[in-house]
Amino acid sequence: MDFVTERNMIYVCDDGKSVAEVTFPNVDDTTVDINHTFVDSNYRGQGLGGKLLILAYETIKQQGYKAIVTCPYAIKFFKENKAYQDILK
Repeated sequence: MDFVTERNMIYVCDDGKSVAEVTFPNVDDTTVDINHTFVDSNYRGQGLGGKLLILAYETIKQQGYKAIVTCPYAIKFFKENKAYQDILK
C-alpha cells in the first residue's frame, strides 16, 4: 500500500486503487477543514484512518495552517489523541 499526499488530500492506494482517504480543503488563508475520512470496508480495522489523520496533521502543521474538524471520525480521533490538538483552531 502506498500513501499519497497532495495539497489538501491524502489517500492510500493498493494495486492502483484508492482504498482510503482524508480531505482537508482550505476554509481561508490560514485554516483547513478536516471534513472527510474514508476507509474501504475491506481495509477497515488496520488503523488506516488513524494513520491518514496523523499524516494530515503533519501536512497541515508543516504548511502552517490551523484546522477545524467537521468529519465525525476525525473529531473522535482528535478528542482521543491530545498530542495532535495543537493544530486545532
